[in-house]
Amino acid sequence: MLTSDGEIATFGAGCFWKVEDAFRQLKGVESTSVGYMGGHFANPSYLDVLSRITGHAEVAQLTYYPNIVSYGELLDVFWSIHDPTQLNRQGADRGEQYRSVIFYHTPEQEIEARVSKQKLQQSGRFQQEIVTQIKAASDYYLAKESDQQYLEKKRRSLTK
Repeated sequence: MLTSDGEIATFGAGCFWKVEDAFRQLKGVESTSVGYMGGHFANPSYLDVLSRITGHAEVAQLTYYPNIVSYGELLDVFWSIHDPTQLNRQGADRGEQYRSVIFYHTPEQEIEARVSKQKLQQSGRFQQEIVTQIKAASDYYLAKESDQQYLEKKRRSLTK
């Protein structure tokens, strides 16, 4: 999706703090936020999502400039920061809210995500099947302010 400020991309790969932090480091990523997408419950809270009744995934949503960082480069980061063969879990985090998912905003993003997943599966890098979902973006619900840029805030507080 193209906005006056760039394009939007949305990824779920476990705890949204880690996902957001990885993308914040990239040149060409203008802004990031964390929240919830892909469920069936309006305006969920963290506790709603944690209870596994909403169907939402924890996601990082970013605005980026494709003339500086391509969607393909964003996909490369996405694949590198988690294990896409794990169904509904990443490390110690378990539940559908931690699933591996790419929410596409344009037909071009969908095609690129599907091709990228297929190439990665065929590469032999992973012995197990890649279970990452590729779905159309839906309503995005922002997580609370204290969750936004959480790891960056934490690093800053440790250096004070």
